[in-house]
Amino acid sequence: MTVILEREEQLTSAPTASGWHRVCPLDELEPAWGEAALIDGVQVALFRVDAENVYAVAQQDPATLANVMARGITGSRGSRPTIASPLHKEVYDLQTGECYSNPGLRLPAFRTRMVDGFIEVEL
Repeated sequence: MTVILEREEQLTSAPTASGWHRVCPLDELEPAWGEAALIDGVQVALFRVDAENVYAVAQQDPATLANVMARGITGSRGSRPTIASPLHKEVYDLQTGECYSNPGLRLPAFRTRMVDGFIEVEL
């Protein structure tokens, strides 16, 4: 991400509830595009799928263990938002982490919320 340096004071001074981490302002995420963030030592891929919905999953691809999920391809299965791995194209549900193309794989998914215009992720 490119905006953290400018807004570091806003990000670190805002209190969050236990387990929730303030990541970035919503307007810094482009719709249908992934961004990687390091949150409390955990690599997370963030996806803004539309004007207000942001999903967070592990940055590490469960099939290859490469940290590449933020570069995946967003899409949907019916009404469910998905991400396809950029390496082998396994398709994961962004809400649950379920893998549609290989039931033996699961992508850790994290809850997100919006607080005062900022995205927060629960680890």
